[in-house]
Amino acid sequence: MIVAGIGFASSATTEEIVDIVREALARTQTRAARLATVETRAALPAFAEAAARLGLPMEAVPPEILRTASGGVVSCSTRAQAAHDVGSVAEAAALAAAGEGATLVLARITGARVTCALARSAVHAEEAPR
Repeated sequence: MIVAGIGFASSATTEEIVDIVREALARTQTRAARLATVETRAALPAFAEAAARLGLPMEAVPPEILRTASGGVVSCSTRAQAAHDVGSVAEAAALAAAGEGATLVLARITGARVTCALARSAVHAEEAPR
């Protein structure tokens, strides 16, 4: 299972989120099973609308779980570190939502106000190409 983790500014639009997820999936030729972000951002309309447009269930990752998953994070944003105590919200959210033993398929990619990372669960079915 592939999870797309998203980090985004509160001013980000639905289109920005959808575009970066599609870009990440195209780069890896995979399909996502879920869209995840930190709990405080999951309630914002742009995230819910992006998940609906992409046809993906949403996962709101509690801050303490986000921090627990940060051991697998390879990117470091000073903004994410200051706000959420992780180097990358996108990477940590993807890893946390993919479950224990998950690995990054794609380290965070960045847009103007949105980041996206992909993680694969440790136990997964083979992903069909996009």
